[in-house]
Amino acid sequence: MDCCICGPMAAIYRPPRNTICSPCYEGSKAIIAFLNDGDHAAGDGQGDRGLVTPRGLIKHSDSSTKGMREAWEQMKEMRDREEAANQRAGFLEQGFGAAWMEGAHTDILVKPGNGPPIPAHKAILAARSEVFHHMLCSDECKAAPAGGCVSLPELAHDELSLFLAFLYTGTLDAAASATATSASERRLHALLVAADKYDVPFLGRACEARLAAAMDPANALRTLEVADRVSSGGALKERAMGTVVEHAEQVVFSEEYHDFAVRNAGLCVEITRALLAKAAGAKKA
Repeated sequence: MDCCICGPMAAIYRPPRNTICSPCYEGSKAIIAFLNDGDHAAGDGQGDRGLVTPRGLIKHSDSSTKGMREAWEQMKEMRDREEAANQRAGFLEQGFGAAWMEGAHTDILVKPGNGPPIPAHKAILAARSEVFHHMLCSDECKAAPAGGCVSLPELAHDELSLFLAFLYTGTLDAAASATATSASERRLHALLVAADKYDVPFLGRACEARLAAAMDPANALRTLEVADRVSSGGALKERAMGTVVEHAEQVVFSEEYHDFAVRNAGLCVEITRALLAKAAGAKKA
């Protein structure tokens, strides 16, 4: 049967609209069920039982046409809502980002481990991080005059700048790209640890995504070491461990592995166990 949706025939030569193949029919049902907040099709789709649509069960002969039309309308509404959300996010990002870049009405200095302090706004820091909220919203801090200072000694100046930029804009700068240089990888590692320490989970997920995308045997040990330090790095640690095990000969016999083993005896035990488990599985296969 040539389908009126996916058939290769030119549109003017296609069969009537009510001729649809099984894959397209099942796909239509899946789209409608998805847009119906997880409801499933009623019945097996045979006879006159119809389809579940966003407005209920349809038992008429034009059920597929009507259901797909309503599903398409909902998809357009979802697209419009997404565009509106993106516009709101862009509006907020530009406003907060500009206020920080211009240093408008800043009321606190954030001091890195090296370099000059960076001006910021207490309200933004407190809104983005529960840790900063407790630090800056205490009675002592409220009574302190503007221009106070908070120290983040574990971050270098460039790392702190990226950290604050994310708090204001919600985006990671291109300078924190794991695929560029070792400096960029260092920044991502520092930001991941800072996200865990200061309770900024959105930043943590962004760092983990970039590190996971750039994972290879050359950087797997460093990423594994950092992922083991943070509370939310389970998935990233698992991926790094998998890379180490998959490329064990290249990683274990590298010059970097000796220093890694000295610092991380526990992780070396985990690597050994993972290698033995892999070998045992290969023997059983």
